[in-house]
Amino acid sequence: MDKVSLSKRKKLLRAQTEREILQSLDHPFLPTLYTHFETDKFSCLVMEFCPGGDLHILRQRQPGKHFSEQAVKFYIAEVLLAMEYLHMLGIVYRDLKPENVLVREDGHIMLSDFDLSLRCAVSPTVVKSSSNESESLQKNPVYCVQSACIQPSCIQPSCIAPTTCFGPRFFSSKSKKNEKSKNEMGNKVTPLQELIVEPTNARSMSFVGTHEYLAPEIIKGEGHGSAVDWWTFGIFLYELLFGKTPFKGSKNRATLFNVVGQPLRFPESPVCYQHFSI
Repeated sequence: MDKVSLSKRKKLLRAQTEREILQSLDHPFLPTLYTHFETDKFSCLVMEFCPGGDLHILRQRQPGKHFSEQAVKFYIAEVLLAMEYLHMLGIVYRDLKPENVLVREDGHIMLSDFDLSLRCAVSPTVVKSSSNESESLQKNPVYCVQSACIQPSCIQPSCIAPTTCFGPRFFSSKSKKNEKSKNEMGNKVTPLQELIVEPTNARSMSFVGTHEYLAPEIIKGEGHGSAVDWWTFGIFLYELLFGKTPFKGSKNRATLFNVVGQPLRFPESPVCYQHFSI
């Protein structure tokens, strides 16, 4: 990063915040900062190289300029895990868009670009669910998912094995009896514990982000917190599925009016999902 350019644009503090955030990360879908150093002209951050480009470029190459449903599930799940981890650290990301989601050599994602992120305090809380909730969870059908078979040379989730075992697990009459006997042996249901870590008290008045992905509270200047990331997450999901964002107008001003005043609309005809070919 050019120091003179950062100084002219008054982004030195943002660059410092980004470096501090990168130093705190330890997650498979977030960058690893190997080292950083300064020269007379540049501030340098050394991270791993992602040869797959970003999801914006990858989406443009797909038939219809949108991903298949299977690919969207793959990417959105990994982004969700990365966002949850950031919130656990008290980091509100505030700039989720396909351009900031890089693709590693093995096809998995890496969320990048933290210069707009907000750091705040977070208070982890462990909550015990009621016994009724625990019983309900235990009575629900069990689902299994096949492990992914992503090859190192693959930079798309197209080589994932079909998740044919994703569905209710049906038991034979013999196995049902065994299950029943096991359940009778342990009638007492232990309440489950849930870790709640969300920077809900964070508040910022900054107008930051990309117009198409901005949450209404940012546009209105009402002050915003971590909820803006989940709004943007929905916009991001919409774009991967349909190849466009839902509120984009002819210009930035029209886009902002649409976000605040226009209801969410989905395409009238269903999208004909295409599958990747290797």
